[in-house]
Amino acid sequence: MPELIGTCDDDNSCISVCPFNPEPVAAVKDETAIANIFLTNGTETHDKLGNLIGIYAAYSHEFRETASSGGLATYVFDQLLDRGVVDHVFSVRSSVESGSHYQYKVSSSKEDVRNSSKTKYYPVTLATVLPEMNKLEGKVAVIGVACFVKAIRLAQYHEPALKEKIPFVAGIICGGVKSKFFTEYLASKAGTKNIIKFPDYRIKDIQRPSSDYSFGCVDTVTGESKKIKMREVGDMWGTGLFKANACDFCEDVVTELADISLGDAWLEPYSKDGRGTSVVVTRSPLAEKIIQDGIKSAAISIEPISPDTMRASQQGSYNHRHQGLYMRLKEAKKNGIPIAEKRYGKIAVPLDVALVQKLRRSSRKKSLDVWPLTQSADFFDKEMQSILLSLKLATRVTHIKRMTYKRFIERLCARIMRRK
Repeated sequence: MPELIGTCDDDNSCISVCPFNPEPVAAVKDETAIANIFLTNGTETHDKLGNLIGIYAAYSHEFRETASSGGLATYVFDQLLDRGVVDHVFSVRSSVESGSHYQYKVSSSKEDVRNSSKTKYYPVTLATVLPEMNKLEGKVAVIGVACFVKAIRLAQYHEPALKEKIPFVAGIICGGVKSKFFTEYLASKAGTKNIIKFPDYRIKDIQRPSSDYSFGCVDTVTGESKKIKMREVGDMWGTGLFKANACDFCEDVVTELADISLGDAWLEPYSKDGRGTSVVVTRSPLAEKIIQDGIKSAAISIEPISPDTMRASQQGSYNHRHQGLYMRLKEAKKNGIPIAEKRYGKIAVPLDVALVQKLRRSSRKKSLDVWPLTQSADFFDKEMQSILLSLKLATRVTHIKRMTYKRFIERLCARIMRRK
């Protein structure tokens, strides 16, 4: 349940733009309702993908090298500024001077936008830039994960003038927002004492698959650059480590409310290319035009992909957020925590799935409790070993069960086809 921890207007209407408001007005009760207000021009609708125009796998020739995946976010904002669609971009950039590694800043030039390239797995808030909105001349584009995008759409619904002020919203497909403990843990694993600067979460190895990336940072005590392969760290996403609790109640896998949705192409053959490839979902005519113009000018390499392929690229997230949501809603109800009506999570899950969800919830919470005790990766790993082993075994059982069922269906379909 969202809680007010700062100031709000007299009528507490600020809760109306909270993406986790347990009592939203009916017109914007969920992502489907909101999309039907903001994304209606020339779109079609696909199950679990929302309203859209095109689905692609792509990369930018100019920005791919300096991006986490294919550089499409930088390319799109570069185009928006070039065309005069917007004058500013609210994006996440380095913020050493603020005492935080990263925060939202106003980017008003191509150089600023390019400096905001790459994914940052660090907690940020739009509150650092939203007060600047009315002071800025011209229009603004915003980039954010699903909950941030939803907050922008809710604000535009309740204050229609913001539709003109913010004519373009880009969504980053997200596996969950991490606490700052995640950065501290990775720094410790890399061999520092957590006094670091310039954390880089997605250092590519172009000789390896795109998923084989590294974390790096600079130790401010020694001045040394430290780096560690993420495969040596272990599973940071399926375990739920250091993840915000709210993320477990978000059912928007592919940022359904953005003009354009961008993420990593975690599927073959694209995942074999360590240089990175983005999955792209266009949801507004402007977003589609930018992509089509990029094809004509040869600024981007692109190929259409099917809705099924797009869904497959995020299958793990769908399993957790949609199917597993049943268990988390059940838990919230038991504890008397009000949650807004959800589109998914209404079907009871098998016992093996229920166990995985229970263990994920426990490992998520324990990670946030354990890390502050010593801020040592060695200590943390020892304390988390038992529950993570249980989760790994339970997850393996679920995977085996799913693969067995999948092979059974494939063989059954093959037999039917042969008989025809």
